[in-house]
Amino acid sequence: MKFFAIFLCVIASVELIEWLLRNILALKYWRAQQHLRPSSPCDLDKTCPPTVSIVVAAKDEQDNIENCLRSLLSQDYPALEIICVNDRSTDATAAVVEKIMKEDPRVRLINIEKLPDGWCGKNHAMQHGIRQSSGDWICMTDADCIMTAPNTISVAMRYALDEKADMISVVPTLKMHSFWETLLQPICGAVLMVWFPPMKVNDPAKSHAYANGMFMFISRGAYEKIGTHKAIAGSLIEDIDMARRVKNAGLCLRMIPSEDMISVRMYTSLSQIIRGWVRIFIGSFPRLWPQTRALMVLIGKGLTLYIAAVLGWIMLAFGAEDVAWWKGCAIIGTIGSFIETVMTCRFFIHVCGKWPLGMLYPLGCIMTASILGRAIFKHLTGGTIVWRNTSYKAGPQ
Repeated sequence: MKFFAIFLCVIASVELIEWLLRNILALKYWRAQQHLRPSSPCDLDKTCPPTVSIVVAAKDEQDNIENCLRSLLSQDYPALEIICVNDRSTDATAAVVEKIMKEDPRVRLINIEKLPDGWCGKNHAMQHGIRQSSGDWICMTDADCIMTAPNTISVAMRYALDEKADMISVVPTLKMHSFWETLLQPICGAVLMVWFPPMKVNDPAKSHAYANGMFMFISRGAYEKIGTHKAIAGSLIEDIDMARRVKNAGLCLRMIPSEDMISVRMYTSLSQIIRGWVRIFIGSFPRLWPQTRALMVLIGKGLTLYIAAVLGWIMLAFGAEDVAWWKGCAIIGTIGSFIETVMTCRFFIHVCGKWPLGMLYPLGCIMTASILGRAIFKHLTGGTIVWRNTSYKAGPQ
């Protein structure tokens, strides 16, 4: 046991230093990150701006689609067309869109009745919608997304042109209401940001590629060059796979967070969170080793200090030998756990969450690890993923 106590003490010391540095450097890093905001530059050539086709795929979205479309119609961009693809909905989605179409001719409706073999539903819907669009640029967004600023499209277009980008992905603000949303969404999102940091995604010399399908801008030329959605027909995570193809083609990819521009509530229940993030993790880490490594890093960096504190005090209480090492584990783990908790509370504030839930980070970390473990299991067994009431195989992508 002495060797284990020494090992745990050393590892806990390393983690304590790392979390201390994170606390010191976090604010500087967060402030240095560029964000798109309503106050960002958005002036364009009003006489001949690039035309933009906004394509929204909607499956059983009767509760969301009206707010989404009305927020798009309120945009100040002068050259817009909006195409809503009703993908096999069994509710009143089509009727809601038809009502809005009568009010504004910029909205068009395409109905999809059947999903061909080999296609994921959203990819097939987007392929059809984009095929019938005419814009120089294509904006892909989700039916549960709301443009919270009237110049969101203008700001995004100006950023894309300034960066000479072929594709940009704007990360929205998450709306989180329930306990499980507020606890788990920031942690699950942080897992992706650890492996796909914006600075590396935006660096053409790095292989990191990431996009958030809730709001993606791509030039029509780039879309055709990467093979359209047909090239990723069966992808469970089409946004990241599209970003990978953009970067592999030598095109310019940009990812940028936003504030007060776009909002979305991804999931409303614990079961939705689990199913949704299993799909996202499988698509984000399409091979077994990256999935396993992400799980190891999450557990190692997230729980080591708490384990050292609890185990150290327990071993001391039961009169274990090697008192000095176990006392070191207990003290280092306790101090480190406090520093880690402070950092997670600050992070929850940064992502517009509720900071007291940062104190439940060990629980959130364990549950996120279980979601990653579930993704690994489905990857190994070729299990089934249910997404938008359609079942897909979860084997290697």
